[in-house]
Amino acid sequence: MVHSAYDAVELVAGVPGRIEAVASHAGKLLVAASDSEGFLRGSDCSLRIYSSPASSSEGGGEIRRDGPYALERHEQRFWRRPPLAMEVSATRDLLLSLSEWVALHRLPGLETVAVVSNKTKGANVFAWDDRRGLLAVGRQKRLTVFRLDSGREFVEVKEFGVPDILKSMAWCGDNICLGIRREYMIINSMTGALTEVFSSGRIAPPLVVPLPTGELLLGKDNIGVFVDQNGKLIQDGRIIWSDTPASVVIHRPYAVARLPRHVEIRSLRAPNALVQTVVLRDVQKLVQTDNCILAALANSVHGLLPVPIGAQIVQLTASGEFEEALALCKLLPPEDSNLRAAKESSIHIRYGHFLFDSGSYEEAMEQFSDSHVDITYVLSLYPSIVLPQTHIIGEHDKLLDMHELARESSDATDEMESYSLQLHESDDKSPLEVKKMSHNALVALVKYLQKKRSGIIERATAEVTEEVVSGAVHHSLILSEPYKPKKPNKKRAQTHTSSIAREMATVLDTSLLQALILTGQSSGATELLKGLNYCDLKICEEFLKERSEYMVLLELYRSNEMHREALQLLNQLVEESKSEMENTDFNKKFNPQMIIEYLRPLCRSDPMLVLESSLYVLERNPSETIELFLSENVPADLVNSYLKQHAPNLQSTYLELMLSMSESGINPNLQNELVQLYLSEVLDWYKILKEEGSWTEKIYSPTRKKLISTLESNSGYNTDLLLKRLPQDALFEERAILYGKMNQHLRALSLYVHKLQMPERAVAYCDRVYEEGAQQPSKSNIYFNLLQIYLNPRKAEKEFEQKIIPVASQYPGIHKSSSAKFKGSRTGKKVVEIEGADDIRFSPSGTDSGRSDGDGDDASDGGPIMLNEALELLSQRWDRINGAQALRLLPRDTKLQDLVSFLEPLLRNSSEHLRNYLVIKNLIFRANLQVKDDLYKRRQAVVKIDGNSMCSLCNKRIANSAFAIYPNGQTLVHFVCFRESQQIKAVRGANSLKRR
Repeated sequence: MVHSAYDAVELVAGVPGRIEAVASHAGKLLVAASDSEGFLRGSDCSLRIYSSPASSSEGGGEIRRDGPYALERHEQRFWRRPPLAMEVSATRDLLLSLSEWVALHRLPGLETVAVVSNKTKGANVFAWDDRRGLLAVGRQKRLTVFRLDSGREFVEVKEFGVPDILKSMAWCGDNICLGIRREYMIINSMTGALTEVFSSGRIAPPLVVPLPTGELLLGKDNIGVFVDQNGKLIQDGRIIWSDTPASVVIHRPYAVARLPRHVEIRSLRAPNALVQTVVLRDVQKLVQTDNCILAALANSVHGLLPVPIGAQIVQLTASGEFEEALALCKLLPPEDSNLRAAKESSIHIRYGHFLFDSGSYEEAMEQFSDSHVDITYVLSLYPSIVLPQTHIIGEHDKLLDMHELARESSDATDEMESYSLQLHESDDKSPLEVKKMSHNALVALVKYLQKKRSGIIERATAEVTEEVVSGAVHHSLILSEPYKPKKPNKKRAQTHTSSIAREMATVLDTSLLQALILTGQSSGATELLKGLNYCDLKICEEFLKERSEYMVLLELYRSNEMHREALQLLNQLVEESKSEMENTDFNKKFNPQMIIEYLRPLCRSDPMLVLESSLYVLERNPSETIELFLSENVPADLVNSYLKQHAPNLQSTYLELMLSMSESGINPNLQNELVQLYLSEVLDWYKILKEEGSWTEKIYSPTRKKLISTLESNSGYNTDLLLKRLPQDALFEERAILYGKMNQHLRALSLYVHKLQMPERAVAYCDRVYEEGAQQPSKSNIYFNLLQIYLNPRKAEKEFEQKIIPVASQYPGIHKSSSAKFKGSRTGKKVVEIEGADDIRFSPSGTDSGRSDGDGDDASDGGPIMLNEALELLSQRWDRINGAQALRLLPRDTKLQDLVSFLEPLLRNSSEHLRNYLVIKNLIFRANLQVKDDLYKRRQAVVKIDGNSMCSLCNKRIANSAFAIYPNGQTLVHFVCFRESQQIKAVRGANSLKRR
C-alpha cells in the first residue's frame, strides 16, 4: 500500500543559525534558533515567529500551504541556552519550554507566566498533560510532578526517585511511562509504584510515544511496540520501520518516523503497511500540530500537509487497497455523513466485485452486505437464479443517486455502474459465469441471503399487519361516513407503494430456495418452507420439478395450502416407487406412510379431502389409516358413509379395525352396519353351500367366525332385524346368540342342546349368563333352565318350534303373542318345599324359583331324556343350582348312587354354613348379655346429697328439692333448672335455624 498521504511543503527557508525546536500556534510557526555567533559561544537562543501571508486576512489556526512563511517577530536572546524541548498548549495559549529550567510564557504576547528554576534546573526531559494541567519533569535520577495552578504558577505535587537518568517519557492516564537507560518502566503518579515493561533496543535510546487512544508506542530499535496504559502488550500490535527512528509522531491514521535518510509514514492499522516515504535528509525535529507535521531541518522548516481524505480514498480504491480506503472513510467529518455513506457504499461494492472475481465469495458477500446495496444487484451476479417479476426500483437508479452524492470527490460510482452494465450486457462469459455459479459462490449467496432475510421478512410482515389494520380502520370510516367517496382511491395508491417490502421478500425467498437446492441443502429448503416465507409459487414449482426435489416440492404445496396437488404428487411418487423396485432409496423415501402423515394435520380442517385421499392407503395400510381416523377424531359416520358410496369393499375393513382399536367401542349404528355386512356375506355363502348340498352347522367360514365373534362381544346392533334375516333351518348358533342378547335363555339353550347338539356350549352359555347376572335374582336359575331342557327334551323342542317368531330385540321380555302362549302353557302346580327349605337362605347355592322369560313347566311329559348330561351338570355346578328344585325335577327312578357327586358337596356346604350362622347367633346373644350387664351396673350408681351440695346452674343449695345428675356422675342441678336450661337451648336452636 503506497499512496500520497502527505505533501511536503517548504514553509520557512534560510533561518539564520541552527534550528533547535519548532512549534505552531494560531497558524504561526514558532522557531527556536541559536544565533551564529551565539552558537559558536554555546549560549543565547532567539525565538522567531513566522506567519503565512494569508493568515492575517482570512484568519484561522491551521498551517497553510499557500506561499512561504514570512518573519513576523523576532525575540532575541529569548533563552540563554538552546531549548531541549518546546511545546504549545493551544487550549491555554501557553508556551512551555525547557532550556536551563522550565519556563512558561503567554501567547501570543510571550509574557513570562512562571519559571520553575529550583526543581527543574538541569532537567533534560519533560512531559505535559494538557487536559489536567500536569507537568512531569525528569532531572538526573529524580521525577517531579507539577500542577499548573490557576494558569499562573506551577505547584509541586509529587517527587519520586528513579533508577537512572530519564531519556524519554510520556503520560498515560494516571501513569507515566519512563524510558530509562535501556528499558521501559511504568510509574504511578500518585503512589510512585514502579513496574518494569521490557527492555529497549541495543542501538537506539528508549523512545516513548503517546497515542490519542491513551495507549503507547515504545521503540525497540527498528520496531515500534504497542502497549496499554499498564504496559501490557497489545495483540498484533507492532510497527516495523525500515531503519531505527530517532523520533516518532502520531497523526491519525498514520505514524510518522524520522529516519536518518527520510521520513517514513506507516498506517496505524494492522499490518501497519508502508504508506509513503518523504525524502528529507537530516531532519532534526518532528512536531505534530493540529493539521500537519512540522519537519525541522538545520536551517529550514517543512510542513507535511495531509492530502485530503477524499483524494486518498480515491487513490486507495484505484490501487485496490479497499480496507485502507474504508478506514479513511471513518475520518470524514460528521457534517459530510451523506458523502461518507456514499463513499463507503461504493468502496464496499467495488471491493465486493474484486473479491468475487478473485473467488473469495463469502468475503465478497460481506462487502455487499455492508454496502447496503439492494439484493437484486447481488443476485444479478448469479445468472441461473430465476427472479420473479416485481416493481422494485432498479439498482441503476440507486447508483445514480449515490453518484450525485460522491461526484465531487470520487469517480468510484462510475466504475460501479460499469460493473453493473457489464453484468447485464455480457452473455458470452461462460468461464466467468461457471466460476460465479460454482458451489462456493452459491454457498456464500445462501449465507448472504440468510443474513438479510430477518430484516426483510420483518418489514414485509409489518406491512401486511399495517394493511390489515388500515383496511379495518378504512372500513369503519366508510360505515361511519358514507358520503366520502375519494378515500378508496387513495387507499389503492397506497397499497401499491406498501407492497415493495413483500416483493423484496418474494425475491429473497425465491432466490434463497434455489440457492439451497443448488448447494445440496434440501433440508434447509424444507425448513425455509415450513416457516413464514414469500417464495414465488410458479418459479419454485418449476425449479423443483426440473431437479426432482419432490420432498421440497411437497413442502411448497403444503405452505401454500395446495393439499390436493401435494396428495396427487404423493400418490404418483408412491406408485413410481413400486415400479422402481431396484431403487431402494426411492422406496424408502416415498411410501404409503407418508400419505398418512400428510393427512394427519388435515383431519380436523378438511375431513372430506382426507377421505378422498385416503382410499389409496386404506387399501394398502388399513390399520394405520384407521388409527389416523381414530386419533384425529374424524367423524366415524362420515367415514362410513363415504366408504359405503365410494369403496364398499373397504367398509367392513374400516369397521373391523375401528371396533378393535377403539377403546370405548363404536356407536350402535356402526355396529349394526358391520353385523349386517357380515350377515349378508354369510347368507350368500350359505346359499351357495345349500345349493351344492354341502351345508352343515359345523362349517365355519372366516366371515362367519367374524360374525359370531362380533355378535358375542357386542350388543349395540338390532337383534330384531337380524332375526328376521336368519333362515329358519340354519345358522342356529347365530340365532342362539341373538336369543341370548334378548334374554331368551331357554330358546338359546334349546338351540345349543337340540339343534347344534353342543351341551358343552350350553354349559358355557349358562356360566356366562350366571357370572354376568350374579346380582340379579331373575337370572340366577339359568342352570335350572338347562336341566329342564335335558330332562324334558320333547316339550322344550316343541315349545321352541311354536315360538320361533321375531321378538322385540332391544328390551327384556318377549312378544305379546309369545307371552300369551306362555301363560296358556303354565299349569297350576306348585313346588312342594322339602324339609329344611327354611334354611335355603343360608346356602349360597340356593336361588329363587322364579323362571326366566318363556320358561316352560317343570314336570316331564315323557320321552327320551338326557339324564347323564343332567347329572354331570349337577355334579359340576352344584353350588349354583337350587338343590330342592333340582331333586324335584329328576325322575323318580334316579339312583342315589348317581347323585353322590351332587349331594355330598351340597350337604357339606349347607351344614358348614349352618354351623357358621349358629356360631354368629351365639356371639350376638353373648354380646347382648354383656350390654345388659353394663347397663345394670351403670344404673346402680349412688349419689350423696348433703347440705353443701350446690346446683351447677343457679349456684344454690339443692337441699330437699328434686335434682338431676349429668352422665358424668358429678354435676348436680335442680330439676327445675335443668328443665329451664333445656327449654332455652331449644329456643336458641330454633332461632339459629331461622337465621340460616
